[in-house]
Amino acid sequence: MIKNCIMLYSKKFINIYREILSFLLVGGFTFIIDYAGLYVLTEIFNINYLISSGISFTAAVIVNYYLCVRYVFKNTGKIGKKAKVLFLGSSIAGLGLNQVCMYFFVSVVGIYYMIAKLVSTAIVTMWNYIMKKRALKN
Repeated sequence: MIKNCIMLYSKKFINIYREILSFLLVGGFTFIIDYAGLYVLTEIFNINYLISSGISFTAAVIVNYYLCVRYVFKNTGKIGKKAKVLFLGSSIAGLGLNQVCMYFFVSVVGIYYMIAKLVSTAIVTMWNYIMKKRALKN
């Protein structure tokens, strides 16, 4: 009996660990899309950093959604309309949080926008994991 309980919790812990690791790998890949997009749009196309940040973040979210459903939270079964709305809502809130952080760190604190993006990403990543996990597990 105790052995079965230990095995059950060990398996659950391993699954959570794999899920978090997969989420971070997918997030790392989509961060590259976001970060490179921000740089290219701002430096090459001379678009304001806040507009560039919004565009690159949105492109990364689209890729992230596909990869999360396909590879990270793959035991979710068929994603219902409610889960999609929650996922979209959390992404829009993440975009808002990203924009507020970018504005604050660049325009108020005076940090270079590419460094501010790193800090903003750390904050938004924590938000995204919690909210997207909830959205896709419902």
